[in-house]
Amino acid sequence: MSAGARTHVGIEVLPAGPGALLVELSSGEHAEAFHAELLRRRALGELPVVREIVPGARTVLLDGIADRTPDGTARLAREVASWRIPPLRRDTGDAVEIPVVYDGPDLGDVAAAWGVTVADVPRIHSGTEFRVAFCGFAPGFGYLTGLPAHLHLPRRATPRTRVPAGALALAGAYTGVYPRPSPGGWQLIGRMPETDELWNPAREPAALLTPGARVRFVVTEVRP
Repeated sequence: MSAGARTHVGIEVLPAGPGALLVELSSGEHAEAFHAELLRRRALGELPVVREIVPGARTVLLDGIADRTPDGTARLAREVASWRIPPLRRDTGDAVEIPVVYDGPDLGDVAAAWGVTVADVPRIHSGTEFRVAFCGFAPGFGYLTGLPAHLHLPRRATPRTRVPAGALALAGAYTGVYPRPSPGGWQLIGRMPETDELWNPAREPAALLTPGARVRFVVTEVRP
């Protein structure tokens, strides 16, 4: 298949080497819904054998397609491009609960940007249910969506040279928890006291936050 396959729902399917397809979607929300539909069909045995399904911000990679012939990958490309994707449901599956101390250095800036008091930020954030859209940046780091558009925030104008492990941060449409110390430009609003569970290579899966998982943040302490 030399060209991408398109449909009215904004899906473009492109070859990505032998036995793989890259599905490009029109938005992050559409990518999440498409990923959820892939998982649903695989669970029902309605998806041809694929070794890995890897979501991104606006893409989903299907890698290790069992039928690696040109006809096989082209057939799967036509099939997924023709799907009608139902709206994303965020209320399926048990939620992962993450305890948080809301004492981040950017609480004041976030409150000002949201037009609320500093004390309101933990209430609003912990009252939101999140979903892991995709993982990346560092092992165990999940990009979580769920905040409404009017609460989306830009990155800091000047990134920090070191963000501590466990820091709870916001940037753009996403919330994330840093699994290890690293530079970063996200807005820090709190911290997870115990970070070992975010990434444990001895566990399967190693990441606590996996694509599609529901997540809730639980207030353990607030220090405005």
